[in-house]
Amino acid sequence: MSQKITVTVKDHSYPIYVGAGLLEQAGEIIAPILSRPQSVIITDENVARHQLSRLEKSLTNAGIAFSTLILPAGEATKSFDQLQNVLDQLLELKLERSDKIIAFGGGVIGDLVGFAASIYQRGIGFIQIPTTLLSQVDSSVGGKCGINTPRGKNLVGSFHQPDLVLTDVTTLDSLPERQVRAGYAEVVKYGLINDVDFFTWLESNGEKIIAGDRLAQTHAILTSCRAKAHVVAEDEKEKGNRALLNLGHTFGHALEAECGYADTLIHGEAVAIGMVMAFDLSVRMGLCPQADAETVRQHLERLALPTRISDPKHALSNIPMTAQRLFDHTLHDKKASGGKVTFVLTRGLGQAFLCKDVAPDNIKAIFQQSLDAAD
Repeated sequence: MSQKITVTVKDHSYPIYVGAGLLEQAGEIIAPILSRPQSVIITDENVARHQLSRLEKSLTNAGIAFSTLILPAGEATKSFDQLQNVLDQLLELKLERSDKIIAFGGGVIGDLVGFAASIYQRGIGFIQIPTTLLSQVDSSVGGKCGINTPRGKNLVGSFHQPDLVLTDVTTLDSLPERQVRAGYAEVVKYGLINDVDFFTWLESNGEKIIAGDRLAQTHAILTSCRAKAHVVAEDEKEKGNRALLNLGHTFGHALEAECGYADTLIHGEAVAIGMVMAFDLSVRMGLCPQADAETVRQHLERLALPTRISDPKHALSNIPMTAQRLFDHTLHDKKASGGKVTFVLTRGLGQAFLCKDVAPDNIKAIFQQSLDAAD
């Protein structure tokens, strides 16, 4: 049995279906929104190995013809080279503007395919079937898509809303535990932004989500998607409060860029460290109680997520970094304006806000604090 959430933005709305076993129903759910019974599945090697046969069988049973493009797994796939590869193959398959393509995978696949869909023949519809906790609670919803460059993450992209999001929680069963934990960081984010009751629930249920408890996972996904749907409906193009969803991301993106978008540090881990840094910066600026920052740090550490650059249990600590280099990465952030970066800060748990005037010395000090932190 699935539950449905509707995302409504200007001139467009689409459903998010969340439930167990939805891959087996994908064909019958997708068929009514196709202009003709054919599509293209774009996925990565890991998802293809574990989940692709389920989706292909469902589409076949529904009478939908399809081609399948399998890309390398990993953040490095969000590149100009892979974007061109996808576009070339779509052109070779002679997809029409009225067709839809299927993004079947985690955030990397969703972001890349969404961007390709937005520029193929000036815009083609696409369907999100997210397979990681991170993509199910965050990146598959809201229409932000794009690729990375050596200068920073997601600096080239567009807003292109999907026509359908189909979330089968059983896909989480084949994920490595590290990926589930990384996705959990994006779940926690929603509680820390403006839902302290949800954060309190996570304090008691976070371990269940990681361990694969279906009810806990479903509740976390639905709560996160409802929160994001509400924000996106009010601010689709991130001109205001949608930027709150970037809590921890400006710091995290700087770390990812410094790591070269390698598997040394995956996105959710970077966000976990970034959220701790955002709370630490808020404490340093006299905005947030130290006790709340410690609560966040302890919660993430209890769920075995990294909370500082110097964490000896994480490979990140072996990469030479400086506060200045990390600070320089923040200047390429998409939220930069007039040479200054808008940071998501907080007055406490569930009290995030946007700040456009953070002194560079404070930002560098927080990077240095994370570099120096000891057990």
